[in-house]
Amino acid sequence: MQLRHVAIATITAAFALSACSSSDDDAHTLPAPTSSSQPNENPGKAAGPPPEPTGADRAELLRALATANPDVVRYEDKAIDAARNQCMAINGGAQRLDYFASQRFTYKDVTTTEAQGKQINEALKGIGFCKV
Repeated sequence: MQLRHVAIATITAAFALSACSSSDDDAHTLPAPTSSSQPNENPGKAAGPPPEPTGADRAELLRALATANPDVVRYEDKAIDAARNQCMAINGGAQRLDYFASQRFTYKDVTTTEAQGKQINEALKGIGFCKV
């Protein structure tokens, strides 16, 4: 009885292995990944957040954000981090950017509306902070 179980297991394994062998005619093989016909025009575009601004660039960013919602710059470091993260969404082609800006720039006792989020997105693009 035990020999019969071993024989069945061996035959089953042999069939399974033969089914897994690759062949150009095998209908079960996956197609090879194809590359885009369009080269990536800006390979660094979605690589990550823009560098943290310093000096005059930092001051310009904070001024642009304050124009959209003066409260967001109450916490400068949070505003800078939120702006860098928002740029990743903008550069990555995310949807609902105004909503996500309103969420990113709402912290502690600061509330940002979607309308202000839209202004923030326009400011980030306008000053060239997000290289779109």
